Amino acid sequence: MKVKNVVLALIIIAIALAVLLAARILMTGPGDKIPSSGKKGIEAVSAETEGALLAIADRTQNSGDLLKAREAYQRFIEKFPSSDKLPKTQEALENLNVRILFSPITTSDSIVYRIEKGDSLTRIARKFNTTPELIQRANNLKDSFIKIGKSLKISKTKFSIVIDKSQNILTLKSDQEILKTYRVSTGKNSCTPVGAFTITSRIIDPPWYPPSGGMIPSGDPKNVLGSRWLGLSKPSYGIHGTTQPESIGQSVTEGCIRMTNSDVEELYSIIPVGTEVVIVD
Repeated sequence: MKVKNVVLALIIIAIALAVLLAARILMTGPGDKIPSSGKKGIEAVSAETEGALLAIADRTQNSGDLLKAREAYQRFIEKFPSSDKLPKTQEALENLNVRILFSPITTSDSIVYRIEKGDSLTRIARKFNTTPELIQRANNLKDSFIKIGKSLKISKTKFSIVIDKSQNILTLKSDQEILKTYRVSTGKNSCTPVGAFTITSRIIDPPWYPPSGGMIPSGDPKNVLGSRWLGLSKPSYGIHGTTQPESIGQSVTEGCIRMTNSDVEELYSIIPVGTEVVIVD
């Protein structure tokens, strides 16, 4: 009797398992696979999600919705910090940050200002601690001419700079958030000074006064300063362009911070006199 009961119980269990298996098969399509809990399944889902976020960023950026594109890049970086796509995504985000800054798109970091009698780009820039170049670029102005009563986007961001000599990287920050990073050259034998400084001067097409004396004007092949000069509160030191772009990323200067001309022109448009610059080993 006991043997019969055991056999009967085993038969009931087998039937129940068969019913469960049949139900699971019916719930999946004929071409579907039951997902496994292995690592490959997890990676496949992650890769698909990475692709989806990047696709959203590309699509919205191409359609002109730059804020949604930036949000998609930010979500990607937050969600997939170990992705092999991270460096390119970070670079795309930084370039997009500058594109938004140079656009009429208003954000929490900007205000809309109505032009008043007696205003000029220089006067407005001084009033809001920004630069005339940034106002001009953010409002798609072809020149410095402005009309009373028109509205302008004005950045109210407090910018700062950190230069890492060991990496030869300049980081531009917007209210302590990374806006963009640039490759630079710093001083040979670690001669670039460390510490906290400020931008004290801004010069377009600067002349160069070499240590040997004299003055070499802008445009002369011997002038090594490139197209822009951002002078530091440390006398004789500054951030400038170059006539030797191949040297960027190396420790080869006489102590100044060297950038490509396109990068220093971009930076020049953004940061006003008084901007903090911290240089670290």
